[in-house]
Amino acid sequence: MKRLLVIAVLVLSGFISNAQGFSIGPKVGTNITGLNGLEFDKGYDFAYHVGAFAEIGLSEKIAFQPELLWSQSAVNPGFTFATPYSSLVTDLTKVKLNYISVPLLLNIRPVKMLSFQVGPQFGILMDAKNSTINNVKSAFKTGDFSMMAGVQLKVLAFRFYGRYSIGLSNINDINEENWKSRTLQLGVGFGL
Repeated sequence: MKRLLVIAVLVLSGFISNAQGFSIGPKVGTNITGLNGLEFDKGYDFAYHVGAFAEIGLSEKIAFQPELLWSQSAVNPGFTFATPYSSLVTDLTKVKLNYISVPLLLNIRPVKMLSFQVGPQFGILMDAKNSTINNVKSAFKTGDFSMMAGVQLKVLAFRFYGRYSIGLSNINDINEENWKSRTLQLGVGFGL
């Protein structure tokens, strides 16, 4: 394990030393979230994300931007679990899904201030609650894989972004129905 960590640090150091620019910083924003599925309300609900990003310039027009986020999704099922799941929870109004998300974005800059972003996002479900006492995590799969696309505007050290994420994996862990995430992210980052 230590060897793998040392190799990863050396490879990353090589990328950074040859990069066309490097910045790192915090970011925060809102998630406007929903789930596709017959049982879920088709509307969107507000949640948040907070974390950090690194931007590694690969050329004058292309950069790699990995991120590490605490990301919350809020969804409105509009149903209650019937037996045998009624022992898990009695009411599922507005479930909050908390993820550790890792977007791996490619930034394509047609002009200096504007970047188009595209790439995958991997999410690990930490918990799913509909109140302070009901954890409904067992109803959802532990991972979510999605694709993101959006734009980022760079003004001085600030990065203002808007992007859309659509889930490619089914996160339903109780039956055969497909539940796929969808999220609109709006936020701001600050590059150091």
